[in-house]
Amino acid sequence: MAAKPFLSDIQTIRRRAREHMARGAVTDSYTLDRQTVLKLLNEALATEIVCVLRYKAHHYLASGINAKSVAAEFLEHANEEQAHADQIAERITQLDGTPNFSPDGLSGRSHSEFVVPDDLAAMIEENLVAERIAIDSYREIINYIGDADTTTKRMLEEILAMEEEHAEDMKTLMEDFGKKGEPAKPKGVARAKKRK
Repeated sequence: MAAKPFLSDIQTIRRRAREHMARGAVTDSYTLDRQTVLKLLNEALATEIVCVLRYKAHHYLASGINAKSVAAEFLEHANEEQAHADQIAERITQLDGTPNFSPDGLSGRSHSEFVVPDDLAAMIEENLVAERIAIDSYREIINYIGDADTTTKRMLEEILAMEEEHAEDMKTLMEDFGKKGEPAKPKGVARAKKRK
């Protein structure tokens, strides 16, 4: 099988590299609507920031017999969500955009919600719901981007894998919680399981 030739000769690639240098990594071969991608990434950034804030609030407000280990899990997730926010902000700047860290309208840009219930079981449930929202959101963004922006796609796939791990962690916490003498699941989850 013959090797596939370059679509552009090296002289053309060199000439194009010198055009529009102020755009940095964004070259003419970037075929996606960059403004749409930046909007989606800024929504993902807002979602991660809200997740950091929610996990931090739950970490500090967790109480009860099993609160210490669950709070530690919340803090670990908050730190990982912060790392995701940093990755997304970096990618936005690479695409010649501006990461939106403004607190004004943060909850409106975020796909997940900032909910701080009174009891630990409900906190776990809210975090599981938020992780499931993030999973679906990232899948849709990845599908939109496809192979037209492999760098962004690869970053989002790595974040998606971590969000799936977070969801599994919250599911496990919900299942294990009842074995330690506290309510196993908030009422809504118990009812949903009976319907299956």
